[in-house]
This record gives sequence, C-alpha cells and structure tokens, in this order.
Amino acid sequence: MNIESIEDLQTKLGNLSYIADRGLSTSIYLALKLHRPLFLEGEAGVGKTEVAKALASLLETELIRLQCYEGLDIHHSVYEWNYTRQMLHIRLLESQGKQAKETELFGRDFLLSRPLLQAIESTAKNPPVLLIDEIDRSDEEFEAFLLEVLSEFQITIPEIGTIKAARPPVVIITSNRTREVHDALKRRCLYFWIDYPSFEKELAIVSAKVPHAPAQLSKQITRFVQELRHEDLYKLPGVSETLDWAEALTALDQQVLKTEIVENTLGVILKYEDDIMLIREQHLASIMDKVIELA
Repeated sequence: MNIESIEDLQTKLGNLSYIADRGLSTSIYLALKLHRPLFLEGEAGVGKTEVAKALASLLETELIRLQCYEGLDIHHSVYEWNYTRQMLHIRLLESQGKQAKETELFGRDFLLSRPLLQAIESTAKNPPVLLIDEIDRSDEEFEAFLLEVLSEFQITIPEIGTIKAARPPVVIITSNRTREVHDALKRRCLYFWIDYPSFEKELAIVSAKVPHAPAQLSKQITRFVQELRHEDLYKLPGVSETLDWAEALTALDQQVLKTEIVENTLGVILKYEDDIMLIREQHLASIMDKVIELA
C-alpha cells in the first residue's frame, strides 16, 4: 500500500472507519517513513489499540499482538524451547543407541516463536504490524529487554545467535499510563498522546463505527458522554464505551435518548457503582437538559 502524504493516510484511515486527526496522522506517517516505533499514550478506550488494527488492514498485512501483563517474561513474549519435542527426540535417539548432542537439542527446530520473534522473523509479503499493548502493565525488566528489539529490530538467543529482521515490522506500543515508562524506551520511539476527542470528532467516530444508529440518537449519545467527562468520576468513559452504548441503544430500537433508558443502561458506559449512583442522583437531570437541546 503506497501512502503518498499525511492527507492520503488520513483519508485511507477514514475509509477504514478510523477517524484520526492531523497530529496523530502525522505521527503515524513519520513512523512508517522513518521505520520508527510509535508510542501511543492516553486514557483507556481512546483508540490506541485501534491504530494498530487499522494500520494492519491498511497495509494489508498481519497484526501480531503482544498483550502485556505483570510478570510477562521472555518465554511468553519472545521464544521458548519445545521441551516435549526435545524429550521425544532424546528417547528416540536412546532407542537407537545414540546420544543427543546439546547443540542438536537447542537448534532452530526445537524453538517455539512467540510474538516478538514472530514479528522479527516474518517473511510475509508486507512487514507485519507488531502491537505491544499496554506496556505499562509489564515490569521494568521487560522494558529493558525491549531496547534491543526497538533499536536494532533484532533478538539475541544465546544458543543460536542474533536474529535480525530482514524488514523492520511496523511497531505500535500503547500505554494507559498506570505507571511511567522508562525514558530509555521512549527515546527509541516517536510519541503521541491521544486525548479524549472533541464533540465533532467523537460524533464522526460514532457515525463511522455505528452507521445504523439514528442520526439524532448518535448526536445525543455523543453529547451525553462529552458531558460525563466534565464530572468528577472515578473512571471517565472512553470512546469505546460511547460506541458500546450506541450499539446497545440501537439494539433496543431507541430513536432518541430518554431519561428512563439512560438510567437502565448507564452500566454500559460507567463501570463503577459509585459513578453510576453519582450521575443518577445528582447530575442526570442537568445532563439530559443539555442533551435535549440537540433535539
């Protein structure tokens, strides 16, 4: 897929129902042109992971996803040895009166590739998109290991040697900022903060992702969620919650937003009981007044 300019990239992402503003489009364009990892930070649900999915579709290539979590190590992210196959091979040789050599047991045939190695070794027509999702959930030790991968697009396996990518994968790293990621990792990446969208942008996202929702309902849903983000909530709703709510209300055959249906479906957009009770008891009426202005 040939991308001629930032505007061209923005248009093509829009055709895939991903609405990217000029700043984000510029960062993605530079990451592709410079073959640099792109570090995306922002609150949960603002569309960071969707960037990688949209890029994989746009570039007509494979999406390789590494979901980070506390305790993630090299065996689950890079490679591990196929111990079962090694044992079977040893027994087979023993039955033939032979002895297995260490170099034979720790060869490429007994190596199981995990996401990072899969991305480095890929021989597909187009380089894959490697998504390292929610890196802030991993440990600092894993961050340190990533430095070689992000700097040289290579992985060193002691028993085999260094495996270098013939063509660098497109790397997207996301963080919800539950902790600070080390500067050494960020320096190897281009950086962009994805904020909550404006009313116009979020409405465009809803219209693109839930096109079967009534136009008036989409506007009112978007306004309601925008107003919620001004409240003192434990967890503000992201764009993903806006889309879920639009799907839910459309499934309930709603044409416009009504107080009763809002009360019954607040759990789609708010995930904490204290937040739900706060909105129901103190702010629902005033928010609905602003929403009704759109009718």
